[in-house]
Amino acid sequence: MPALLDQLGRGMTVDLAARVTASARTAVSRMDSDLDDWLDDKRRQPFESTVITLDELAEPQGWRCAPDTGNVEHHSGRFFTVEGLHVTTNHGHTREWWQPILVQRDIAVLGIIAKEFDGVLHFRLQAKMEPGNIGMVQLSPTVQATSSNYTRVHRGRPARYVEYFIEPGRGRVLVDVLQSEQGAWFHLKRSRNIVIEVTDDVPVHEDFRWLTLGQIRRLLRQPNIINMDARTVLGCLPVAAPADDPDGHGVFDGGSEPGGTHTMTEILSWFTGRKSAYELNARLVPMNSLVGWRQDAGRILPEDGGDFSIVGVRVHARTREVHQWKQPLLAPHGLALAGLVTRRIGGRQHALIRAEVLPGYRDTVELGPTARFMMNDYADTPADRRPEFLDYLLSARENVRYDVVQSEEGGRFLHAETRYLIVEADDSFPLQAPPDFSWIAVEQLMALQRHSYYLGIEARTLLFCLNNL
Repeated sequence: MPALLDQLGRGMTVDLAARVTASARTAVSRMDSDLDDWLDDKRRQPFESTVITLDELAEPQGWRCAPDTGNVEHHSGRFFTVEGLHVTTNHGHTREWWQPILVQRDIAVLGIIAKEFDGVLHFRLQAKMEPGNIGMVQLSPTVQATSSNYTRVHRGRPARYVEYFIEPGRGRVLVDVLQSEQGAWFHLKRSRNIVIEVTDDVPVHEDFRWLTLGQIRRLLRQPNIINMDARTVLGCLPVAAPADDPDGHGVFDGGSEPGGTHTMTEILSWFTGRKSAYELNARLVPMNSLVGWRQDAGRILPEDGGDFSIVGVRVHARTREVHQWKQPLLAPHGLALAGLVTRRIGGRQHALIRAEVLPGYRDTVELGPTARFMMNDYADTPADRRPEFLDYLLSARENVRYDVVQSEEGGRFLHAETRYLIVEADDSFPLQAPPDFSWIAVEQLMALQRHSYYLGIEARTLLFCLNNL
């Protein structure tokens, strides 16, 4: 019986992979002939997001810096807090540091409704304003809300379509998995990435549109349009075998043993070995006890310049559940880079993946891109202290498969941008990988992505971009 169930489950996934691939090949849809004009119109709306001092956040029903700890918190005790973190580790060049970190104990729903039109899967995306977005409005999942939002702690109107994801039986579940987010900035955060397919009519609203994956793929070639949450959810969908896989083994679903240079057992053993090799203690501490940080000019910032600060913003947005509010945001001090080296090995596309140690991960290590780096530190970082393969990625002039700047989550970060870079190496690139790295076939990564806490958020975005080239 278990073998039969496995076969039935694989059959459903293969069928879904074929439908997702057909959607990716459909670049024109009668549902959205004016997509670009609609998005431009949404971005012209009179939104406001203004940086203010942290002291200006204080109000009876809002945010404050707690007098005893210095933590930045909401009066309700919900949404998220900004707390201190003290980290010690046996990994990397820096073995101890202190930093602020965002603590969000609510599990966010990142949900997308799917439906067939004219025999092609479409996905319902929202033109959503977030205070930290580049361009203010980006395309987000149908629902992007924490339990604090959809239980209306903010006393605003309910999030549209949230009932599809919190009430059972609303549709057929295509994807449902808990995933982490930025382990350098969030403490143990997890979000529910979920796609459900419906057959009934879905209520119409002017801020939402049905898009094929082909339309989304075109927009993915442009900066700062498809937001981080939409990328991570859609990236969990299976895709069909590529045309150069004549045996059809490359259905990226996790329903069978995908092939690659290493078996899945070998990959999991390597991953477990990396997690076992490193010790990392990340302890929450009061903000007012952080070493090397200070509050100045209404923000919390590192004394050595550092990679980010904590700021406040004042927001006006008539399309949101609450029309105006204030909140803290984490503000990076420059552009990040997330680069992936790929190579064909044995006829299959592989990616050079790094076991990345970050203090906010639930189990210390997740699979990250080949290199991830805050580029504002580049000039002051000696070559021997830069991430391995970073300079190779930056110097690539040929076989650059993808090179686009995309935004990170605009509800928690202010103008956080990452340059996502994919470089396909030729046969001269070494197959021998350092201990923290492994060549993993793309189909194997897709299989792992359908489970929790294997691939970090940057790796998931790069994989989504790679599969939609």
